[in-house]
Amino acid sequence: MGYKTIDLSKLSSIKIGPKTSVKLINENNYDGEFLIGRATNTLISPNADNLGVLDDKYKFIEIKNGYLYVGAKTNNQVFYNFCKKNNIGGFEFLSKLPGTIGGSVKMNAGVKEYEISNRLLALKTLNGLKEKKEFEFNYRYSDINEPIFEAVFELKEGFDFELDLKLKKLRQNQPKDPSLGSVFKNPQNDYAGRLIEAVGMKGMIKGGMKVSEIHANFFVNIGEGTFDDMICLIKEAKKRVYENFGINLQEEIKIIY
Repeated sequence: MGYKTIDLSKLSSIKIGPKTSVKLINENNYDGEFLIGRATNTLISPNADNLGVLDDKYKFIEIKNGYLYVGAKTNNQVFYNFCKKNNIGGFEFLSKLPGTIGGSVKMNAGVKEYEISNRLLALKTLNGLKEKKEFEFNYRYSDINEPIFEAVFELKEGFDFELDLKLKKLRQNQPKDPSLGSVFKNPQNDYAGRLIEAVGMKGMIKGGMKVSEIHANFFVNIGEGTFDDMICLIKEAKKRVYENFGINLQEEIKIIY
């Protein structure tokens, strides 16, 4: 049974987390471990255990019988580059979107109305190949509760360079400092960033973490940010927004205690 030691302060996109041993997961040895992917959407406590990462054999992209087969450990940027090079449409939004295909499917990642589930046809899980209709997908949500090993997508010709440029421009207002992307989901008919700014938290610092002055829904690591620093800002944002607007902000990120 394979294990490896990873330094989450280097792997994680927010640069927070301990050095820890993780299990290399395949279809035959999964036993309830939490799969961390590349930790681009996951805040991991120093006390977290029972963690796993997929084996490297799940890094692949294949075109077979008119469909796209993509390993769940495949990096989003690698898949985006493949689609661009091979004139495949529907995945332009993956440019600059951190993480892996498995994690992106699990959280139904996307930009605006462009979501990864739009082109999804089926998933290979512990229980074999399952059609998309067996799962529920909503805004930054799916009800998938088992490991994803492979995704099968619709193959559509025609990479949209105009859309690609448009989506890249949308990201120009996002901070470059280490973060987990958007901390909260946007409430219906509103924006989490606007609400956090409206309650006076834009630029707020707790330890080594800061509510970005570029985009208030991004909490960035400005030095030696810790798990507790991040949790403190998350709780404060939820408290203030509820007290001022009666809105319960829902985390888009995953928190592992």
